[in-house]
Amino acid sequence: MGEMVTISREEYAVLRAAAEELADIEAYDRAMAEPGEAIPAEFVRRMVDGESPLRVFRDLRDLTQAGLAERSGVNRVQIADIEAGRKTGSVQTLRKLAEALGVAIDDLV
Repeated sequence: MGEMVTISREEYAVLRAAAEELADIEAYDRAMAEPGEAIPAEFVRRMVDGESPLRVFRDLRDLTQAGLAERSGVNRVQIADIEAGRKTGSVQTLRKLAEALGVAIDDLV
C-alpha cells in the first residue's frame, strides 16, 4: 500500500471542490473544442421533461415515423415502440436510427 497523508476535513472539502471545478472546466473546454449541433431550447426541454430522444430528434429533423423508417431501414412499428418506451432497441437498431438522424447513439439513450 502507498504512503498515507492525513488532512483536515475542511482541507479535504476544499480540494474536492477544486477537483469538481476543474472537471467542469475540462468538460467545457472539450465542448468548445468540439462544437456540435445547436439544438433549440424547446427540443432540449422536451428531452429534459422525459420525452423520448428518438421522437425529439425525429421531430427536429421534421420526419414522420414512416420517413425515418425509410431513411434508416428500421421498421416503423419498432420506431413507435422505442419512442413509446415499450422497447429499447438493439445497438444495431439504434445505430441505424442515429445514423439516419445524424446524431450519436448516445444522444438516443
